[in-house]
Amino acid sequence: MNLKAVPTKGNLIAAKNSLKLAKQGYNLMDKKRNILIRELMEMIENAKSIQYEIDETFRTAYECLEAANIEMGITGVMDAAQAIPVEESVKIKVRSIMGTEIPHVEYDKSGNRAPVYAFLNSRESLDKARESFTKVKDLTIRLAMVENSAYRLAMNIKKTQKRTNALQNITIPATEAVIKTISDALEEKEREDFIRLKVIKREMNKKNPAS
Repeated sequence: MNLKAVPTKGNLIAAKNSLKLAKQGYNLMDKKRNILIRELMEMIENAKSIQYEIDETFRTAYECLEAANIEMGITGVMDAAQAIPVEESVKIKVRSIMGTEIPHVEYDKSGNRAPVYAFLNSRESLDKARESFTKVKDLTIRLAMVENSAYRLAMNIKKTQKRTNALQNITIPATEAVIKTISDALEEKEREDFIRLKVIKREMNKKNPAS
């Protein structure tokens, strides 16, 4: 809003409309910010839970792998690992939360659940290690998705906060100042017009005194 707007009723109406829009914009931005913050807090808690589960699963997986290395030998475990296929089913899509595009990972969880190595030369410890590392992979994909989503939400919250602050601390006060300036100027003009009319009326009465 132009701070040097000409004090007319038209500009006063325009300023009031601008103020109304600015306040509506502030309310919307404030609600958006609160929703995004709530989503971010949930994701942070989710990430902590997944990270804890990954740590526990890794510990179990390496204990089982160590046992398999002892029972089968490192070479035997490596030969079995060569038979495990590379994960190629991961697909990344996006979904929107209040205008923030966050990743949604999809992949085939059934493709490598059954062992692909021979049972004859393997041990139960190897099966447990494979199951644990498969679970680690699932959890890592989930954690990457959550952490990336949290980062994008945090960036959007930062932008939303800047816009909210600009509306609250700059746009709205400036527009209110314009409204006050125009209103004061119009009131002053009305007083001057009223006084002018009284003077004109008094002069007319002097020229045309009642008989």
